[in-house]
Amino acid sequence: MVEAVIFDMDGVIIDSEPFHKKVNYEIYKKLGFHVSEEEYGTFIGVSNKLMWAYLKDKHSLSQQVDELVQMQRNGNMEYLLTSDEKPIAGLIPLLQSLEENGITMAVASSSPINSIELVLEKFGIKDYFKVVVSGDFVTKGKPDPEIFLHTSRLLGIHPGNCAVIEDSTHGVKAAKAAEMKCIGFQNLNSGNQDLSAADMKVDSLEELDFNVIKRLYEAG
Repeated sequence: MVEAVIFDMDGVIIDSEPFHKKVNYEIYKKLGFHVSEEEYGTFIGVSNKLMWAYLKDKHSLSQQVDELVQMQRNGNMEYLLTSDEKPIAGLIPLLQSLEENGITMAVASSSPINSIELVLEKFGIKDYFKVVVSGDFVTKGKPDPEIFLHTSRLLGIHPGNCAVIEDSTHGVKAAKAAEMKCIGFQNLNSGNQDLSAADMKVDSLEELDFNVIKRLYEAG
């Protein structure tokens, strides 16, 4: 039975991929290299540290990985502080439906903790979540299941009773590797993500509520 729902943040709570992409491409240009659309799509759902470690090696960048990550974080935070971004359509009714039915909720995102907390505060939804886990808190990023297994331990709920909502290939793989049910959200702004491993796919969060997720477990 479903006891908890774990939300990814980028592309699920906030439609952040467009501005992340803008910030990243500005940094790529500043550093003197180009990333194709196809290659960029492979970075979605991956931790910032893994992306920059790969790019540093590929392009022989002189900066340290931590320095590159900080450049990216600064750009994203600057945008978030001044933007009028809104929650993804259907998110608030979904949170309300889950809360009304006694479902525990958490966020498990590759983003830094200060970005996650800023978004949750900005949208006024922080109190819905019992646990918030950042990629900063684990050693292995998605598609490794560590972030989801760590979240389930903090919640005190068996992984098999946790459902995950993800919009990326790596996130779906991580959720399934953690032996959790996974709902793939096909967010067009997240690029061409392969969500075929998810237990179900939706084109909008407006398709989801407690009963839909409950039936996912009843179906076996």
